[in-house]
Order: sequence, then structure tokens, then C-alpha cells
Amino acid sequence: MADGAARDAGERRAADRPPAGLDRRHFLGAATGIAALATGLTGCDSPGGTRGHRPADPLTAERARPGSPDWRLRATGPPEAIEGYADRVSVLPGEEFGLHVSTTAPGFRIRAYRVGWYGGAQARLVWRSERLAGRRGPDPRLLAATRTVVAGWPRTTAVRTDGWPPGAYLLRLDADHGHQRYVPLIVRSAGAAGRTALMHAVTTWQAYNAWGGHSLYRGRDGAYATRSLAVTFDRPYDATGAEKFLVYERALVVLAERLGLPLAYTTSVDVHRDPSALRGATAVVSLGHDEYWTPQQRAHVTRARDSGTNVAFLGANACFRRVRLDAGQDGPLRTVTCYKTAYRDDPGFADHRDPPTHDFRAPPAADPESALTGVFYEGYPTDAPYVVHGAGHWLFEGTGVRTGDAFPHLVGVEYDRVTPEAPTPADLEIVAHSPLVCQGRASHADSAYYTVPGGAGVFATGTMRWVEALMAGTRDDGRDHGMDRRTGAFVTRTTENLLRAFAAGPAAHYRPAPEPNTGRVYGT
Repeated sequence: MADGAARDAGERRAADRPPAGLDRRHFLGAATGIAALATGLTGCDSPGGTRGHRPADPLTAERARPGSPDWRLRATGPPEAIEGYADRVSVLPGEEFGLHVSTTAPGFRIRAYRVGWYGGAQARLVWRSERLAGRRGPDPRLLAATRTVVAGWPRTTAVRTDGWPPGAYLLRLDADHGHQRYVPLIVRSAGAAGRTALMHAVTTWQAYNAWGGHSLYRGRDGAYATRSLAVTFDRPYDATGAEKFLVYERALVVLAERLGLPLAYTTSVDVHRDPSALRGATAVVSLGHDEYWTPQQRAHVTRARDSGTNVAFLGANACFRRVRLDAGQDGPLRTVTCYKTAYRDDPGFADHRDPPTHDFRAPPAADPESALTGVFYEGYPTDAPYVVHGAGHWLFEGTGVRTGDAFPHLVGVEYDRVTPEAPTPADLEIVAHSPLVCQGRASHADSAYYTVPGGAGVFATGTMRWVEALMAGTRDDGRDHGMDRRTGAFVTRTTENLLRAFAAGPAAHYRPAPEPNTGRVYGT
């Protein structure tokens, strides 16, 4: 994705100035996205349903529990009011992690909420702490060589996760003076066999984290030249403490849990670390913004695909930056290193012959992401309608769409397209082909589906707003890109079709083969 301080402002401008005169033809009912979930309405079952034997799911009892609608933040207050970070990106159920908290309040409490369906409540309170004494942490340090901000706060408390089911958790810090922040944590599954693995993009969360004034995009002065060359998990996340998860991941977790699918929870760091993390998975899901991958993570996902694990990319710009995971203050794999255009200055590359930490597609060691995703990242910002190209595809069953139907604002703020000049799987079908203009240049965004000889299917949406669209027209649609309930209903049903099909096993065994059409669409 593009670098520099203009990116976030560009996204806001793209959202604030949608194209005029977009067609709003209606063909779907009113129940949609999270709005449908909140009222207990759901999409129809896909014809045929899930095939094969479904393993016993230990989360079945968990999903039947009552939810806790009070999980949302009520008042964040100033940044220093209360904030914290965990010294583990993920833990297995029963393992311990440390929590490092700084607050201006004399005391605070911790509440651990597991995100899920829970009858529409979207989270359940799993654990709460006693009142803990509050104190201000020391000022953060800046490691000059890489401009890395390290909080360096002492451990406030240790938390054991006994009885915590696998899942995505929001630890809410509640200060005595009423201010609150989140700390995200994944309680990962011990294995993924027979399950759909949700792969949380924690390396991308950290790349954009500007806590302490620095991210992989800009320094305290807002300049690209003063950006961090490495960022660490040993600091809080900025804003609410869990912004990337809330915007790009939460709605998909809620939907997958509502469908009752056998799920496994993991992270980009865990897939990097453990070659067996995806072994036997029916599918792996890359969520809405999943840009930063290590070569090991990519190799492990590719190996899973070639062994029959379906892969879904529910965003855009996935697998774009090549990073290295280095140690940090609190242990191994705590630092995300990405020198980008300055990769020659990276000691790991210059002295140790590590792969360059820049774009996968760039030389040296060029390996464009499209070889895996099927689509090629092209740019930002854009705001355009999503246009259906193959209405008869099984992904769109039950949506009622016709070829040419359009969904305003669903393409943005970043997008991918099928690019014949880039490495592209041969058996690939473009199912949506959306005209757009990006920085004055006309182009297209594409949704694409392909299969591999091992039977796996791979689907990429080609737009970063797909998971956000599950919340379209509801109270949770905080970004308000202008997507309406009709769009939410379409994306919800299409995603249900995708998840159910991919949970059944290698999609090539159960769903029609793709009809390769890149040449017809692009005239090549």
C-alpha cells in the first residue's frame, strides 16, 4: 500500500466524498449484516448445506451462553487516562499472560469479553478481575537505530486463562474515573483440523499502530522519512486499543460464530511460528486488512492450500509487505521489522542475507502476492460501486443478483484487480468487475475465485470494505462509507455461502469449477 502521512487523510477524503449519481436498485429484503444478527434474522441456508461429517465442536456449549451487551467502551478519555498491552499476542486456553497497564486513576478493573454471536449481543463476559492499584508507567523509549517506540512498563498483573474458550477477546480496562480502553488478545486453538481457521492479522495491526508517535508509516512529525523501521508489540495500540480488530475483523467473527461452523482461532504470528498451525484445516480466512506477512506465514498458508485447505481473502492488499519477526523486550517474535524502501539498510538483509523487508512483488526476491491471492493490489484511495460480473456463480446463490447489479461504495478504500501481466492462477474466474477511478486513473477492482489441483478453492473480494459491509446500515458501521442495508444483505449472504462451502472441505470437490475468463474480461 502507499506510504506517507497522506494515506489516512486520503481514506477519510474518499469516504467523505462518494461518487454522485450511483444506482440504488433494490432487490433484497431489509434483514442485513449485523442488523439482521441483532434482531435474530439470518440468511437462508445455502442449497445443499455443509457436506460431510462435521467434527464435534467444543464451542457449541459456549455459543449457547447468554451474551453481555455492555462490552462496548463508553468513554475513552484522553490517551493517558488508561491504556495497556499484553506480553503475549496469543495464548492457549489455561496459559498465563502478563498485562502492562498505565493509568492516571488510583485503581482499575479488567473485564475479558469473548467476541461471538451470543444471540446478537456480540460478546460474553468470561472473566473479571478484582480492583487493581493504578499507576502511571514511565515515559516510552525510542530505540534510535530503528525508531522503535517501546513502552517498557512493568507487568501490572498476571492473568490465567483457565476456562477461557478459544476465541477473539477484548480485555476492557475500566479505570476508577470512568475511562476505558481495550487490549486485544487471541486465545488460540490447539489445532485446526476439520475447522475453519480465522487468522487474525496482528502484524498488520502493529504496522499501523502509531502509539508513541511512530508507526511503519510515519514518525512523530508525520513524515515518512522518520517512520519506524521496526515496531513492537511491547506497547499499547492507539485509539480505542483495538481499532483494526473492531473495523476489519469483528463482524466476520460474529457471523462465523452465528453460523455455528467449527472454528479455530489463530494469528499471523502463530501461523509464522508453527508450520502445523493450519494442518488439516478445511479453510483459512484472511480478514479485512491483512497486509504484512512473513515469508514463513506465506509458505505455511500456501502449503495448506496445496494440501486441500480452502483460502478466503476478505479484504484487499493482503500479503503485500514482507516482514521479519524479531525479538522484543518481552520475548521472541515481538518486533515487526519492515524497512520498505530502505531495505538495503536492514542489517538482517545486508549482513545476514535475510529476505528483504519490503513489498513481496519488488526485486530482489520478487514474489508477487497474486500467485497466492489471485488478485494484485493496485492502489488507494477509491470509492466505487461493486459490480457483479458472474451472477450465476455459486457464491451469489440466494442473493437475487443479476449481472451488472451494483452496490454503491462497497469498493474502497483500497482495491485489488486481476492483472494478467502478474502471476495469475490459470483456473481463475472473475465474478465481480467494478469500474473505478483512483488518483485520476480509470481501472477496475475484481473479485476472483480459483481452484488448485489439490482441490482447494481460493476466493478474494478485491475490496477492503467487505468485512465492514457486514455492518452496513447499523449502529456498528462506525466509518459510515455510505453503504446501505441492501449492500449489507448482499455481502452477508455471499459470505455465508462462502463460509459454508469452504467448511465442507476442498471446494473443487463440492462446488462447480471456475470458468476461466480473464482473457475475455481484459481482452488478453
